[in-house]
Amino acid sequence: MSQSVAKKSEADTPPPSAPPAGGGLKGHPWLTLLTVAVGVMMVALDGTIVAIANPVIQEKLHAAPSEIQWVTSGYLLALAVFLITAGKIGDRFGHKTTFLTGAVGFAAASAAIGFAGNIQTVIVFRVLQGLFGALLQPAALGLLRGAFPAERLNMAIGIWGGVIGASTAAGPIVGGLLVEHVNWESVFFINVPVGLLALGLGLWILLDVRAEKAAKSFDLPGIALLSAGMFALVFGIIKAPTWGWGNGRTLLCLIGAAVLMVLFALWQTRAKEPLIPLGLFRSVPLSAGTLLMVLMAFAFFGALFFVTFYLQNVHGMSPVEAGVHLLPMTVMMIVGSPVAGLAIGRFGPRIPIVAGMLLTTVAMYGMSTLDTGSGNGVMALWFVMLGLGISPVMVGATEVIVGNAPLELSGVAGGLQQAAMQVGGSLGTAVLGALMAARVGDRLSEKWAAAGLPPVEGEQAEGLKQAAQLGIAPPAPPGTSQQAADTMAGVVHESFVSGMSLAFAIAAVVAFGAAVLGLLTRRGSTDAGPAVHV
Repeated sequence: MSQSVAKKSEADTPPPSAPPAGGGLKGHPWLTLLTVAVGVMMVALDGTIVAIANPVIQEKLHAAPSEIQWVTSGYLLALAVFLITAGKIGDRFGHKTTFLTGAVGFAAASAAIGFAGNIQTVIVFRVLQGLFGALLQPAALGLLRGAFPAERLNMAIGIWGGVIGASTAAGPIVGGLLVEHVNWESVFFINVPVGLLALGLGLWILLDVRAEKAAKSFDLPGIALLSAGMFALVFGIIKAPTWGWGNGRTLLCLIGAAVLMVLFALWQTRAKEPLIPLGLFRSVPLSAGTLLMVLMAFAFFGALFFVTFYLQNVHGMSPVEAGVHLLPMTVMMIVGSPVAGLAIGRFGPRIPIVAGMLLTTVAMYGMSTLDTGSGNGVMALWFVMLGLGISPVMVGATEVIVGNAPLELSGVAGGLQQAAMQVGGSLGTAVLGALMAARVGDRLSEKWAAAGLPPVEGEQAEGLKQAAQLGIAPPAPPGTSQQAADTMAGVVHESFVSGMSLAFAIAAVVAFGAAVLGLLTRRGSTDAGPAVHV
């Protein structure tokens, strides 16, 4: 392993455990945590809150279905592609400056979307939102590492993870309330005061954090190759459900991503100051933690994607009601993340991670048994178990990745952790979605014929199939009896639930694989935080 990876910088010093003398609240660990939590809350909330507003945006701006898809896809794509480079920017210029730039840029892009008069402008500024959001997340981890001593870092990451989990889960509730009682623009305008609050707190509270050994130049060829490779990978995953996994365009994207990643790896062995020194991955715990984050996100985000459709379209709930029914999971993530931080601080990450993924496996299997008539009690049970199971994994995998990276690469490690989550979530949603769609199509044909319903052909059949993949019962033709209409809705809902059950069953298998991988993790070997500069 290279010296830059294996050896700590002599100039690096442990972070203060209390506010610096004479510095007032500047650099206070818990206020630093509050500040970065406010910033990352915007990014996490935006990942789900906009989904509720998309139907209204499509209607008000007269957007085509392909255009409205890019309101979400453009944001996620920019976020995933730029995360590692954003981490490198934080390592080079300081995490405080990077964090504040991200907060201001994210809020400004949000305001621009609110004033947009057409869908093209919305998409452009959603991409900018993703780019600025990518600046925020790795910088937040770097700031936490600089503010907290090693023995309290796990607790801080636990609370930080709880904020992200709660914000992600609260998105449908907040979005539903704003769209229903204000307008779709308010979904974006809400980020403006939050961003200003993050800016004010950041200027008042944050100390600059950077490592003395951070690279003084940028690996521009490496950034170009990695960005192009990540773009091809995530774009291919996003488009695969539409194009088809065997389609030439999908294969071109995925093969192109593989080629670009190989070229990136080869270049990193030659670059004077590489973007990601490959020696970083000689750390088995760090590599295991990165893959663990991919598998966790694959299972969690991929399977959870279908839950909102299940609650709204099968059980007939409003978006707000669906969000309320997810509160057991949200609450458990809020409570579980700090508790997980304490447990990891005492026992190390391995036991909590393995236990969390096993609990997640059980929860995923339990959710695969849900049917069209499942009650609130049984749903709440599996949501509680899922929240408790995911919490130690979010916290533990983050600690493993960031803690096992050298100090001068703390930002890159934070970007790697977030990129792994984005890729895993996108891959899980696409793969499980494709498998679910195939199952729904098969079951729909069988059940439709078995129920004695009149055959549907051509475009009407394709529309019925696409609606069934979301659990939407199509309107009954004029003159159809109520009994026949109920039978049609029942067939669609049962077909959807059959596909959802398959997705959860596969997610359970992936979660179990992640539990086995968790056995390779261990506490970070780099205990000291980066040097702190005012």
